[in-house]
Order: sequence, then structure tokens, then C-alpha cells
Amino acid sequence: MTDENEDILSSDENNLISIRRKKLSEIRTKRQAFPNDFKKSVSSSWVISEFNESEKSHLEEISHQVSVAGRIIRMRGPFVVILDEGVKLQLYLNSKTLSGQLLAEYKLLDFGDIIGVEGEIFKTNKGELTVRVSTFRILTKALRPLPDKHKGLNDTELRYRKRYVDLIVNEESRHVFEIRSKIIRSIRNYFESAGFMEVETPMMQVIPGGATARPFTTHHNALNQDMYLRIAPELYLKRLVVGGFERVFELNRNFRNEGLSTRHNPEFTMIEFYQAYATYSDLMNLTEDLFKTIAREVLGSEKISYQGSVYDFSEPFRRLTVLEAIENFCGVKQEQLSRKETARDIAKSLDVTIDENWGLGKIIMEIFEQQVEDKLDQPTFITEYPIEVSPLARRNERTPEVTDRFELIIGGRELANGFSELNDPEDQAERFAIQVQDKESGDKEAMHFDEDYINALEYGLPPTAGEGIGIDRLVMLFTDSPSIKDVLLFPHMRPEKESD
Repeated sequence: MTDENEDILSSDENNLISIRRKKLSEIRTKRQAFPNDFKKSVSSSWVISEFNESEKSHLEEISHQVSVAGRIIRMRGPFVVILDEGVKLQLYLNSKTLSGQLLAEYKLLDFGDIIGVEGEIFKTNKGELTVRVSTFRILTKALRPLPDKHKGLNDTELRYRKRYVDLIVNEESRHVFEIRSKIIRSIRNYFESAGFMEVETPMMQVIPGGATARPFTTHHNALNQDMYLRIAPELYLKRLVVGGFERVFELNRNFRNEGLSTRHNPEFTMIEFYQAYATYSDLMNLTEDLFKTIAREVLGSEKISYQGSVYDFSEPFRRLTVLEAIENFCGVKQEQLSRKETARDIAKSLDVTIDENWGLGKIIMEIFEQQVEDKLDQPTFITEYPIEVSPLARRNERTPEVTDRFELIIGGRELANGFSELNDPEDQAERFAIQVQDKESGDKEAMHFDEDYINALEYGLPPTAGEGIGIDRLVMLFTDSPSIKDVLLFPHMRPEKESD
């Protein structure tokens, strides 16, 4: 679109706003322009559910009166359609029968105004359920016009920046967030019914821990110390398990100072949960059942479609180790990845970018992430992650170079990460020390040494397994949304470009 066209559109909108402001001024001369004393007797959804199947003659006989309110989204002669909590209801305002006062109010109506009406429910000759309005008031005058009813709000970036407009005009967007709410409710019910207790842990932390990620920093004036927005609640939740709460979960926000993409937002929602006397295998089984339950309760089917793929959660999820996955998709024998030098050569042959100073485990994971992960379409648990990239997970007793850890990947995206927890305080202290060395060497995502957490482990953490599930990516999956911004009400956006 040229700058000239943008100027024309801006001029047209400004003219419409000017006309609406004049109407608002006229309303102000007569009464309170934004009254708050109107009460709905029923919702539009109730009207439709109660009377949509009624015969025209029956409605005429009972002459049922209602008070409803909503935003005008369509105006066609005497027929006006309002949107009330996502439900459309038709009104009939006959200007020929309105009183002088109401006729004056009628002439001030615009697309987008919020009105309250009283009237009788009837059906038109075409069988459309309608409210014959006897009286009405403009409750809120909309000064800005909504997008054209045929074109809608199709500019993706504008939809994200002006979500409030998007929700008014795009039924699909409202549906996504209704589904999101139902998913979260289903998850809470699932864990509470399984005996887990919901808790809240600090969002501002002196030491950020529980994940390898770059944190946001802030400053607490009263304490005169720098603090961090949490990157994960993990270490606090495990402190609670030490304290005797053997099944806990937290569903809340995390913050990671990372890039923006279709899969990443620096502020995101996760559920983390911990269960004493459980293993990572137990949590894989739980996760399968959880996904099946959400699909059944929210969508009414254990089969869902996402971006052209169909996932049947009633079927067992595939399980592969990291090395098995690389062998399957890259044709590399597992024994070839047993030495750093050989693994480094294989990475280069596969055009995988690595750092010469990385250890074997990190090289293996880079091969997996660059060459395998996005090819895992059907639900797959990947297990046995190298200890080098799993500083909080328990060592595998048969193969101490790897951990009892898994990630769940669906559609080429990680949705969950879980493991049997490391509860050996001396081993954990050694791993924290290695992370500190990595941080001093320039790794901004490496963990800090959390001495208080080591103290907690020294009091005794029972055998425990824990997991985190990304809620935003989960909602993307269940709503067939290609971008994380589609499932966030107000996603973070880059600043709008300044005009020349």
C-alpha cells in the first residue's frame, strides 16, 4: 500500500471520527453520555437457547419481554444486529413507531455503538428470532469505526496490536481464547482430582534457576538489590516437596529474555508439577493421559488436527532415545556418537553449526535439534538426554552419561520437558559449579549456583519426578494456530515503524 493510500484511509477515518464526536456532543447536551444504570434481564445466548425453536405464533401468544444489550455489528434499515458476549441477536427498531425522543437517539446510532434495549421477542416472516424494540438507549458511543464488515480485520500484525478490535470482529479469534480458557480449566481439574495442590512461588527471584535461559533483570529499591524475573518455578517447587507437599503444581508465567518468533514469546505460560515417589516413566504415562483427557473434554474427540496433520491421542505415544532418533533420521549409527571427535565430524557432515569447545553431549543435542526435532510430527517422547545439557536431572543408573529425562515433541515442537529429579546434593553442587564455569566463559544462559537450594537438598528431597508443559504451545496445537501470537491475548510486539 502506498503512503498516498494510507493518507487517504487516515483522512477518511478522521472524518468518521469527527462526525461521531459531533454526535457524542449532541448526546451530552441531552443527558449523561455514558450511563451505567442499564440492567440486562437476560443474555442474548439465553434468548436464542430458550426461544430459537419456538413457533412464530407461540411467541406472539406469550409476548415475552426482555432487556438485552450489546455492540452494534450490523445495520440494515430497521434491523440491527448486536454482539453480546460473542452471540449475535437481531433487533427491530421501527423508526416510524419510535417516539420523538427515541427517533432523535436512533439518528445518532453508528456501527460499533453499545446499546441497551427493551422489547418483545418475535419471529420475522423469514423465521428470524428478533427483539421488537420498544425503547433503547445508547450506552457507549463508539468514536472509532470498526473495520469493514466484509473485509474484517485481516492485517495479522494489526490483529495482534489491537486485540480488542480483533475480538469484536473476528469470531475465530474469540473461539481460540474460549478454547484456551477451557484447556486451562481442564488441566487444573485433572491435577486437583489426582491429589496435586496448586501453589504460587516467587515471580521475582534473587537467583534465577530451574532452566538454562537468559533472565530479565530488575532492581528492588527497598532491598537495594538486583533481582530477576523467574525463568522457571522449578527450584522453589522442589523446595516444597522437601517440605512435605508431595504433589504440587503451579500454572503461571515465566519470563525469558529471548527472541520473538512463531514459537517464542518472552513472557509465556507454563504448568510445572512435581510428584514424590514417581519416575520420569510415570510422568510420560501421566502426560499421555492428560493430553487424551484435554482433547476429550475440550474438543469432544481424542483426535485433533493441526496444520494438516492428524494426531490420535488414544494411541500410545512413540518413545525414542536421543541417539535412536538421530540414527533413524540421519542414518548415523549410535556407536559413532560415542566420541567427541567423531561426533564433531558427523555434525559438520550434516551442516550442523557447533562450537569447537563444546563437549560430546552438547554436540549430540545440536545434531538432534538441527536435524531431527522438526521431523518428529506424531507425538514422540525423546529420552536419555546427555547429562551435560540436563543439570537438574537424575543420572541414568545403567548409562551415567545420560539422564532419566524426556521431552514430548508433537508437530516438530517441544511441548513438555520432564525428568526424574536429581536429589543428591553433592552431585547437584558439582553440576552447579560446572554451570558457573560455563557462565564465566560467556554462556549467558548457564545457571547460577543456588546455595540455598543445595541446603534444601541436604535436608532430603524424596525420590521425585517433575515436568513442565508449555501452555501456549499446547493451545496452539488444540486450536490449529500456526503462531504463538495467535493464542496470546496481548503478545509482545516490536515497536511500530515510525512514519517518514
